[in-house]
Amino acid sequence: MEPQSAAMPASQPERHAEKQGIGDPGIGPILRSYFYWRYSRGSIQYDVMVTLILLFIFVTPHLWNFGDKPSSLPAPSHPIMISANGAHGVIITVQASDVDVPAGASDRQVKKALREAIEPVAGDAVFVEHWETVTDAKGILAWKIWAQK
Repeated sequence: MEPQSAAMPASQPERHAEKQGIGDPGIGPILRSYFYWRYSRGSIQYDVMVTLILLFIFVTPHLWNFGDKPSSLPAPSHPIMISANGAHGVIITVQASDVDVPAGASDRQVKKALREAIEPVAGDAVFVEHWETVTDAKGILAWKIWAQK
């Protein structure tokens, strides 16, 4: 049996060997040291972690499909006029030729058609409160829509 020094108790020779780089410390302590970020700036381990973080930031948007797509609704062929309605929302005027409302449609169908017509301008979170048909100065038929976001 070897004599033990006073600086190192007999129960800790394995730990002392790991600290000196002797032996295999295992994957657990390595992962724990990465998790708690125990490495100083400029060390190879620090550079590896920064590289992995940057890869995660720049590569994951290409790997995950977030379902973001531009609106597939056709844009209106005539200008849409939008005016504020105080704190209550907006008033949107759309020419009747840009709204696909079938003859004899129910209120629900008209509301859906009007919402689809103003969605490219107002966004998909718009709520149609009420509407009426109007004619402008040139005699063109239009829909006047009161909406909220």
